[in-house]
Amino acid sequence: MSKTEEITAFIEALDVPWQVEISNQLRSLVHGVIPDVQERLQYKKPHFLKNGKYAAVISPSKKAVSFTIFNTASLDLPAELFEGPEERKTIKIQEKDTPDYSQLTKYLEQASKEL
Repeated sequence: MSKTEEITAFIEALDVPWQVEISNQLRSLVHGVIPDVQERLQYKKPHFLKNGKYAAVISPSKKAVSFTIFNTASLDLPAELFEGPEERKTIKIQEKDTPDYSQLTKYLEQASKEL
């Protein structure tokens, strides 16, 4: 599914340039991993769904961009990077961070495979 104007506008409206860049990278990552992903703005955040089930969420805040991956109970994610209950894990990316997008891609591939 294609990218929606609603999510594009949300990301472009972020006040901080590095958050726009990170959010766009994460969005592209999700679309690359899940070709038929549906995206929608829900709870004032971009949500990404596969087969009607949550796959990922991008959540910008004052000091970070959080990226939540759903369906993670069977994954072995590094505790120093991810937090949250076993069914969904969140990584908080701050301005100084350099996210490992290839590793995030692998995690999302594994998590969304069963959705």
